[in-house]
Amino acid sequence: MTAEELQSGYIFLLDKPLDWTSFQAVNKMKYKLKREFGLPKKFKIGHAGTLDPRATGLLIVCCGKFTKKIPEIQDAPKEYWTEIKVGVQTESYDTEKPEILHQDISHISEEMIREALDKFVGEIEQKPPVYSAIKIDGERAYNLARAGEEVEMKSRKTTIFYIKDIKVELPLVSFMVGCSKGTYIRSLAHDIGQELGVGAYLTQLRRTKIGEYTVENATSDYLDNEFRFENIR
Repeated sequence: MTAEELQSGYIFLLDKPLDWTSFQAVNKMKYKLKREFGLPKKFKIGHAGTLDPRATGLLIVCCGKFTKKIPEIQDAPKEYWTEIKVGVQTESYDTEKPEILHQDISHISEEMIREALDKFVGEIEQKPPVYSAIKIDGERAYNLARAGEEVEMKSRKTTIFYIKDIKVELPLVSFMVGCSKGTYIRSLAHDIGQELGVGAYLTQLRRTKIGEYTVENATSDYLDNEFRFENIR
């Protein structure tokens, strides 16, 4: 790999660790690349699709002229391995906030869960979580929510292509979900809980695929302080 190749266009597949923001991962990459290859200040780099801090998995980072590919990659279908906890909720719809509103789930069966999941396959309406990066009047929704302000999120259409490989070990349920751009799996988890009438929230999320790119070909080595890019030649 050379500086010229990076500026001409390069794609890195990162396996984003837990509790890293997508911004932090890209910034770390940018710093390491500029330091090791003497790249100019205006070297272009960006990611194709944000992953929440509490999610892991595939984060595609485009460099140089390949940053023009970001919109195309972002538009591609996504796949996630998902785990939800049934019978309890959180304000953030994931593990960022503490559990609230515990409900009895002794009447919930595997058949009920599978029937509920089936209802979300196809084009659906969903509201993004209040704790999301969507801008409202120029301010991130999560900043408003953390400041204690009331935030009204507008519904949007999205498509769930499939939900498969369902495993039920109550209170936990896991499955693979394929979806279109703009789908919030945290909202899907919340909505599944509402459909069941007992609440649910997202406990684990791992992005496994974006278009033809898969997490099996990704690495988190690039984020390690000791890693040198010469190691991948």
